[in-house]
Amino acid sequence: MGFYELLIVIYCLLTWFPMRQGGILYDFAAVLDSICGPYLNLFRRIIPPMGGIDFSPVVALLALSLGERLLINILL
Repeated sequence: MGFYELLIVIYCLLTWFPMRQGGILYDFAAVLDSICGPYLNLFRRIIPPMGGIDFSPVVALLALSLGERLLINILL
């Protein structure tokens, strides 16, 4: 698992916990949102949440992995 993939997974896990504004966890989540949010928003426009569950991170991770493998195969 790459670094950016790990950040996306941590960002998704943090959304499960309640956070108070001004807390350290809130600040950490805000930083991760500024890093991962723009990439995930590309997929959120295509795949809306179904039944309150957001599947866009799963598709984003698959696309990231596929792009990484494709790039490695082209370069090697």
